[in-house]
Amino acid sequence: MVKLRLKRCGRRQRIYRIVAIDVRSRREGRALRKVGFYDPIKNQTYLNVPIILYFLEKGAQPTGTVHDISKKAGFLWNFALITKQN
Repeated sequence: MVKLRLKRCGRRQRIYRIVAIDVRSRREGRALRKVGFYDPIKNQTYLNVPIILYFLEKGAQPTGTVHDISKKAGFLWNFALITKQN
């Protein structure tokens, strides 16, 4: 099973990458794909929406924090509309 979760990075490990990763891997393990980043100090977020939608369509589950970040960005609402239409 694949999850969309946060992975620490940066010099002091204060910035997080949002990655698609196998559930059995550890947090700092090898990711399948990098799909964005989140900086809580500067409150910056970058999400590669087409790639995230691809993984969500294939059955990936976002963690709670990643779900909240993407909900703030406002794209999960669009994903819900797309899945209802199909």
